[in-house]
Amino acid sequence: MTTIDIGPNTTGLPGIAALESIVGALLTFGLIAAVAGIALSAIAWAVGSHSSNPHVAGRGKSGVLVSAGAAMLIGAANTLVTFFSNAGGAVR
Repeated sequence: MTTIDIGPNTTGLPGIAALESIVGALLTFGLIAAVAGIALSAIAWAVGSHSSNPHVAGRGKSGVLVSAGAAMLIGAANTLVTFFSNAGGAVR
């Protein structure tokens, strides 16, 4: 039986450096959006709490948690992809 062993490389296509730059910019954009989401959600949480509006306060709390989770996933994106790529590459 023949085994196929093809791995990713950075020289196969032109433009890999440009693509890496674009993805890096997208990660930066995502982190900026997460910071804005936390700030806006914290404001909604505070306004809802001070105006005795539990619906707005709850939405603010949820927004803070979702934005923080998004920031965590964006920050861990390289590590997560590397981990699952290595795990998939170990399957024989």
